[in-house]
Amino acid sequence: MTWIAPPIERRELPTAAGEREMLQGWLDFHRDTLLAKCAGLTPDQLAAASNPPSTLTLLGLVRHLTDVERTWFRKRFLGEDIGDHYFTEDNIDADFDDVDPAAAEANVAAFRAEIEACDKAVADRGLDETFAASRGRTLNLRWVYVHMIEEYARHNGHADLLRERIDGVTGD
Repeated sequence: MTWIAPPIERRELPTAAGEREMLQGWLDFHRDTLLAKCAGLTPDQLAAASNPPSTLTLLGLVRHLTDVERTWFRKRFLGEDIGDHYFTEDNIDADFDDVDPAAAEANVAAFRAEIEACDKAVADRGLDETFAASRGRTLNLRWVYVHMIEEYARHNGHADLLRERIDGVTGD
């Protein structure tokens, strides 16, 4: 039997909450939205390119956001000495370029595991905690949350178009 991307119940957005709960709620909503755009699709559908020669796929977005989560929360903010899942020195676009339908289930599992690891890693850290970033900038954890929400919002727009092209499904 072929693996099918499982359905997901998106979490409710907080409406009147503190800053941390609001940021986490919006990030979780966008994470769930990406998985919702993948739900019910086969590995081949997840790996279907939007418009060749573009390598943009739903599975590529899952892989890309796995590495983006890992990079911002664990590598940059926490300074963990860990590698990437998909990015390579030889191909910084490997997350999109090297998509294999046979690895779809493992890629989705890696995405879910990275989200869990990132959330756990920063759960007790303050939004005002800073770290040194590229180009001499000092950023804080709040900036990372806002950036991640923006990153997901942009890519979820791509996911909407990809999903509609695959099977006509639209939605929020």
